[in-house]
Amino acid sequence: MSATKLFSPLLIPQTVRKKATASVIFLHGSGDTNMGILSWVGDLMEGEFSFPHIQTVFPTAPVRPYTPFGGMPSSVWFDRMAITPQCAEHESVDQMCDQLSHLIKDQQDKGIPINRIVLGGFSMGGAMALHLAFRRFREVAGVFALSGFLNQDSAVYKLIEKEPGPLPALFQGHGGKDSLVRLQWGHETFNKLKSLNVKGEFHKYPELTHEMSTDELCQLKDWISGILPDVDLDGMFYKGYAL
Repeated sequence: MSATKLFSPLLIPQTVRKKATASVIFLHGSGDTNMGILSWVGDLMEGEFSFPHIQTVFPTAPVRPYTPFGGMPSSVWFDRMAITPQCAEHESVDQMCDQLSHLIKDQQDKGIPINRIVLGGFSMGGAMALHLAFRRFREVAGVFALSGFLNQDSAVYKLIEKEPGPLPALFQGHGGKDSLVRLQWGHETFNKLKSLNVKGEFHKYPELTHEMSTDELCQLKDWISGILPDVDLDGMFYKGYAL
């Protein structure tokens, strides 16, 4: 079975402005959907994960055979041989970078400057966002990964080493009791990126398993608000870019 195209994304509009001045693209974890993670975030935040000037986009991954599930079809951003940083990255990572690039360019076509976009996600969605931000769209304002990790020989590390330069800000959060994606894997990813001059912050939530929490999302929301402040795009400049 070949992967199908992305399902139509859900868009949560800004709460004050008639037109958004920034966007957050939030990628779900393996086997989930845009409705699933939207409901999860909404329950944890009691509907408060919204911004006066930022719209949030929740896409759903294509359905493809997923090796860790015995080859059964699942909505995943890419395939992998095992859930471990020791294995090689699958070629489907690059294929999905191509597909998601269209989603990001669509935001630009709708008037959102690339440096007013934040990419991120939970678990596999966080790893996918790291690939997009550091390999394809370094001009974005930032990238976040919640309970995610990169493989030890990741193409992300190799490209940054080959082509150093300005890089997006990073937010990582991880549960201290995560038995699926170990805290150590998240730490190793953050420390490797930090060694390559990525600026960011890592938050550990000691009692959290492989899940998100209200505290984590509140900190993430504050971080997003800090790097995507409300601005008037007409005739303004932001972070050195003409808007």
